[in-house]
Amino acid sequence: MKQLTLPSGRTMPILGQGTWNMGEDPAQRKAEVAALRLGIELGVTLVDTAEMYGEGGAEEVVGEAIAGRRDALYLVSKAYPHNAGRDGLRAACERSLRRLGTDCLDLYLLHWRGRVPLEDTLEGFERLVDAGKIRDYGVSNFDLDDMLETTALPGGAGVAADQVLYNLARRGIEWDLLGWCRERGIPVMAYSPLESSASEQAALLGNAQLRTVARRHARTPAQIALAWLLHQEGVVTIPKATRLEHVRANREALDIVLTAEDLAQLDAGFPPPHRRLPLAMR
Repeated sequence: MKQLTLPSGRTMPILGQGTWNMGEDPAQRKAEVAALRLGIELGVTLVDTAEMYGEGGAEEVVGEAIAGRRDALYLVSKAYPHNAGRDGLRAACERSLRRLGTDCLDLYLLHWRGRVPLEDTLEGFERLVDAGKIRDYGVSNFDLDDMLETTALPGGAGVAADQVLYNLARRGIEWDLLGWCRERGIPVMAYSPLESSASEQAALLGNAQLRTVARRHARTPAQIALAWLLHQEGVVTIPKATRLEHVRANREALDIVLTAEDLAQLDAGFPPPHRRLPLAMR
């Protein structure tokens, strides 16, 4: 699988597995674990989670799914903003590590910006790196102004990724944030690549231009939407799947090669931004 190089020189895969809403229903745990394990077996070894998801429940599901397989994985988790102080960050990280059954995260993110000063968060991240608890750190839901402020602070040069909402229907980051990150070699992690609510997904996947491209490739609209993200320079995407057929379909999106005609048709169906827009968030 193609890898992106982080500012630290370490790499991360461009396709991963998301876990939002996992760990909330005990009746779904077996299926969630099975889906994650299948993804790993298919080579989708980046797993993204957060202490917020199911209040640690998603991390516990991941911990069960990756037991005995940690060395083959790229593991990402995220901290609540209220836990992002110098000392609180270490405690939050250690709780996540216990739930995940590992001693180190490949990437640890601030889930969104809160009231804790960014200087304190960056110092907390650096302490975790020094302690061997994490390898790289970054942010989530940060727009360009936030990134400019963060990277100018002590420790800011170590910011290795920005995880944001990005998909065909939500291309606002292309106005400035995406290009800025590309210039600095900071990967953008695209969450909700197929949208979230049923109505949003219906609007995205029902788009006539997307469906035409899908028919041309004999693929599903969802696979084409993922392939479009995987085509974007400097972008990692982390779709969630709990059904095995969806896990396989997501992996197959890696094999789709979009043509110039495809890309032009998708631009017609989902026009790039013509002005700066507020950062889309979930």
